[in-house]
This record gives sequence, structure tokens and C-alpha cells, in this order.
Amino acid sequence: MRREDRSITKSRNPRTNEGSRQRKPTKEERVERVSQANEQPPIGIDLGTTYSVVATLDAQGRPLTIQNAEGDTTTPSVVLFDPSEIIVGREAVKLAAHEPDAVAAYAKRDIGASRFGRALRGTHLPPEVVQSFVLSKLRADAELKVGPIRDVVITVPAYFNEPRRKATQDAGRLAHLNVLDIINEPTAAAIAHGVAEGFLTGEGEAKSAETVLVYDLGGGTFDVTLMRLEGHDYTALGTAGDVFLGGLDWDRRIIDFVAERFAEEHGGIDPREDEAALIRLAKEAEDAKKTLTAREEIKITFEHDGKLIRTPLSRKQFELITSDLVERTRFTCRQVLREANLEWKDISRLLLVGGSSRMPMVTAMLAKESGLDPDRSLAADEAVAHGAAIYAGFLTSGHEDAVKASAVGRITNVSSHDLGVMGTEPATGRPRRRIIIPRNTQLPAKKGGRFATQKDNQKSVVVTVVEGGDDSGKNSTPIGVCKVTDLPANLPAHTPVDVVFKYEENGRITVRAHLPKAGRDASLEITRDSGLSEEDLENWAERIRENRLLPEPGDVAEIAEEVDEEELAAVFDDADDAEDDVFEADVVDEDEEEDIFEAVDEPTVEVPKTKRPGSRTKQRQPAEESEADAFDFADANEPEDAEASSNAFGFLEDESNDKDAGSFAGFDDADDDQQIDPGDDSQLGDFLKGLP
Repeated sequence: MRREDRSITKSRNPRTNEGSRQRKPTKEERVERVSQANEQPPIGIDLGTTYSVVATLDAQGRPLTIQNAEGDTTTPSVVLFDPSEIIVGREAVKLAAHEPDAVAAYAKRDIGASRFGRALRGTHLPPEVVQSFVLSKLRADAELKVGPIRDVVITVPAYFNEPRRKATQDAGRLAHLNVLDIINEPTAAAIAHGVAEGFLTGEGEAKSAETVLVYDLGGGTFDVTLMRLEGHDYTALGTAGDVFLGGLDWDRRIIDFVAERFAEEHGGIDPREDEAALIRLAKEAEDAKKTLTAREEIKITFEHDGKLIRTPLSRKQFELITSDLVERTRFTCRQVLREANLEWKDISRLLLVGGSSRMPMVTAMLAKESGLDPDRSLAADEAVAHGAAIYAGFLTSGHEDAVKASAVGRITNVSSHDLGVMGTEPATGRPRRRIIIPRNTQLPAKKGGRFATQKDNQKSVVVTVVEGGDDSGKNSTPIGVCKVTDLPANLPAHTPVDVVFKYEENGRITVRAHLPKAGRDASLEITRDSGLSEEDLENWAERIRENRLLPEPGDVAEIAEEVDEEELAAVFDDADDAEDDVFEADVVDEDEEEDIFEAVDEPTVEVPKTKRPGSRTKQRQPAEESEADAFDFADANEPEDAEASSNAFGFLEDESNDKDAGSFAGFDDADDDQQIDPGDDSQLGDFLKGLP
């Protein structure tokens, strides 16, 4: 590859807003901008954990994968930070074992955290910066084939939360891309399938409707989404997933298998303890996994420290040591069916996408579980990018013919996580999460709840907005704070507080809090504002342009801006020891909900800065509830000392978990169960305990 092709440190500075934070354009405004200056074909990008793909549409509206500069359809999502240049893709993989402290891989698993999981030449970088170099490589290579590229659609796992989605969008900005939209990977695959199957014929007659389960097992993430395909409408019925499960976890088991045998034969020497050896072993493991897809047995040869091992590994052995990983995907399939009130007999097609879905153990498990013949008709590595390109064509009005040919009409997604608020349960004084919009609610959605103030003469109300988590809110992701201040004097305790959530299809969330008796209200608009601030983005863009990512000796690398912990924190007074008390806040009925909607007019807006927690979430469905005034919101000025008042509503502690997931081989010293992201369902542990 030419030197100028692989280096992206000399690219121009991305367009940024000047001065203070400005309102971000809506999807409609971005699309209008494209229609006014449409000089490129539709572009879809599957930004993968291990490999990434770019696709476009031909003149007939058919999706087409764009090869990279090396002539490959997939590009390794690996970045090597050489002192003189940034190297991305195949060459970065080749050099990784020689410069292990300079290589970044699997950054998608860290996206949404404050920094990449490991230092690069002693410097910590935000995952957005790492991902931006992958996107820049994809862009530069695609431009060799289709000309200048600016506007794209990027895919993410359906189970990504808002901080992860916003961080992906920011990576696009740093790569000088205008991200038209973020689309879920299984939805993109379903679109590609619908187009391939011709769900709207040339005569405009729709084929019979299908209920499709999309099983998407990629290199680092896993999603299951139920889609209803009818004519040119694509409707998500439910989604579930695991953002810490993918093909590299199967690779890890092979690495452990080989390393343990190496230690047995060579006096306890463990190649996993040498970073360069681990990188080479990771490549051998990936190759072995792929070979076992076609062969019943292989022999793995590995050399380290002047010693050699040649060990056989059969497909049966491989399936045995990874059986729990397959079972985790089975559990997720059952979960999404259960939550959609469907059974396998209701599914007309089982669609497999993602390179790791090729493993025979996956198709065998699914065939036995579902009674269906898994559909592998789509190119597993390319289907998601194809769907993204089709959707980009749908968004860009300058390609109406392509859109008509693609047969894409209305796309309806669902919320992938619960959205709710944090308050205090008076009986215990402990924080409790209250769900307003449950996960798998079709978007757009508008729902409300009625709560109460906590004490007499309360001067303000604080509504902490959270995503996911369990009933205590301990594992929730805080995404904003809505404050109602300057309440009138002598306001009695248990004064009603009406809270309304509006969740748009583009991810914009509006929260409104209203006290009808006090005549006070406020609102919060969450537009993927967590993560890097506008100032952060400008600073990192400048450092990328000037090639100042790796500091000179004595300098300290800048890390993403820290959060004001008193804005988005909560006190959990030993919540693990608390009794599971009945959660008493009522969900308002439809008539009452309408009253709430009418009561909340044009409120003031207060948007705090937020931090990207890296913690993974577990979630339960809300318990039966009663007595709307039993769930309280506290005064913004309430003291933080929980012992000062049994009903004190503290601030939510930041429980961000910036996990070290960013090494090239994706390994740390943690046990495998620490890598499990059970999504928002605590039943996974019980499910796994029952396995043989």
C-alpha cells in the first residue's frame, strides 16, 4: 500500500461549531443539506469490532461492496500508532507483534467509555479517536473508487445505548464524515434481505409478509432482532443483545487451549504473558476457528521463546470448550421472543449475518432450537453494510431511482433499553428506578408517569434520567438531569410531579417535568450530548490534524472531560443489603397521561454535561405499583449525607467501568464471566447455571 494511502494524519480539520455548544441539525436538516449538494453515491459503513466494510449502490439501486486499497472487501479494524504516521488495516495487523504497545484493536468494545482500554505508547486516547482512524481509512479507500465522500450511514449493534451511539457519531465527525444517521445492524441486514427478496415487485405488488429473526454474531458484539417485513415497511418487534460477545471470544478459548498445552509441554511457560506472543497466538486462533468451519480437525503450530508446539484441535473439542458461548446466544433468542410474545412457530425466516454466524455449532444450535432451516443467503460479512447503503439511498433525495429500486419505505425501530427516572422510596429512603418507556417500545413513543415531592417546603425537584439498569438504578446509565427550581413557599409534601418522556426515532429524548399545583415546569432535551463535548471534539480534531496524538516526553495526554459528579450521581446506601420493597409509583392511565401532556407547555431547558459510563447493565421488569405519591423526588439542595435524613435523595454515584478491553488480542486477567454483558435481563445467570 502506498505510504500516502495508509497515513491519515495529514487530512483536513473536520467542520466544527465555533464558540459555545450549538444546536445540532436534525436528521431532516442533514438530509436536506445532502439533497442540495448531492455529489456522491449513497454510502453505508459497517464499523465492526474486528473488520469493517463499506458499501454503495449502483445505478440500479443494488448494493455493492467497495474494495479497499488492498483489493479486499473487509478491512481489519486495527490501528497502529507509529511515531511518523498512523497505519490502519492489514498492514497494522502485520506490524502489531513487532510494536504491541502501539496497536489498538477492538475499539468498538470500548466505544462510549472515557478512554480506550489500554495505553498506546503510554498515551490514553478516547475510543472515538481510534475509531476515527478506521473510518478515515475506509473513506480514503472508497474515494479511490467512487470519488469524494462526505455523507454516510454508520451501523451499530441494536443493543448499543445512547452514549455508545453518540460516540460512534463523534468518531465519524473526527473522520470528516457527516453521519446522516446511525442505524441498527440487524435492521440494516433485514433491509438488505428485503431488497434481495424483492419485497415490493416492479408492479408495486407486495410479497407475503414475513416475520424475520435476525441473528447477528459479529467479531465483537451479538444482537438478535425480530423484524416484520411487509411490502416496503420494516418494523422492529423487539431486540436484545450482548455488546461483549462475539467471534473474538471464541478465539480466546482457542488461545487458552493452545497456551495451556504449551505450558504443559514446556515447563510452565505461558505465551499469554508475552504481549507480542499473544498477538501472534490470537492470529493463529482466528485462523484455526475459520478453518474448523470447513474441516473436522486441524493441527495448530505455535512457536514461542525458541520452543515449538504442534497440537491437534477437533471441531468437537472446539464446540465443547465454547458451548457456554453458544448457549448465551440461545438465551438471547429466547429472551427476545418472550418479550415480543412470540414463539418459534411464529417466525417465518431465521436470517444469519455476521462472520461468526458461519460456525457449524451456531447453525446446528439454531436449527435444533427453532425447527427452521437457518437462512445464510446473504453475504455474512457484507450484508450489514449493504443495508446501510440502501438506507443511505433512502435518506438522500438525489437518488430517488435507487430508492425506488431498493423498495425501502418506512422503517420503525424499537428502544433497546428502558428509559426511566431515579427517585426515593419513602419507606426505606433508598433510591429506586422507575421505568417510563420500557425497552422494545416502538418509536416514536410518548409516555408519562406521576410522582410526588418528598417533603414540605421543598424548593426544587431533580429528575435524574437513566437508561437501563435494575430496580435500584445501581447499574443504570445516567443520561441527563431535569430540574424544576424556585418552587413556591409552603408547598406540601407529596405534591404531584408529572413526568413525560418523548422518544423520537432519531434518538432524541425530551423529558418534561411539571408541578400543576405549583405552576412550575422544566424540560431536558437529550440529543446524544454525552461523551466528548464540542470543545473536546475540536481539540482532538486539531491534534489529529497536527499529528500530536502521542505527546513528547514529559507531556501528559489529555483524557476526555470528567463529569460533574454532583450533576449525575446517586447515593446507594448499601443497596445490596436493602430489602426488595414493593415499588409503589403508579403508571398513569391513558386519560391521565393526556392530562399530563396538555399540562406541560413551553418549559425552560437546563442540560448538564454528562459522562460516558462504561458499565454494563442488568435490568428487571418493574414490579406491580400503586400509590403515586410513594415515589418521591428530592430537593436539589438536599444534603448528600444519607444519615442526615432517612428520606434524603442523594446524587447518583458515577459507576463508570472503563474496562480494559482494548488490547490487540482482547484479553485481560479477568475471568470470562466478567466479560459477560447480560443485557438488561438478570435471568442470564440462572440460565447458565442450569447448563451441563
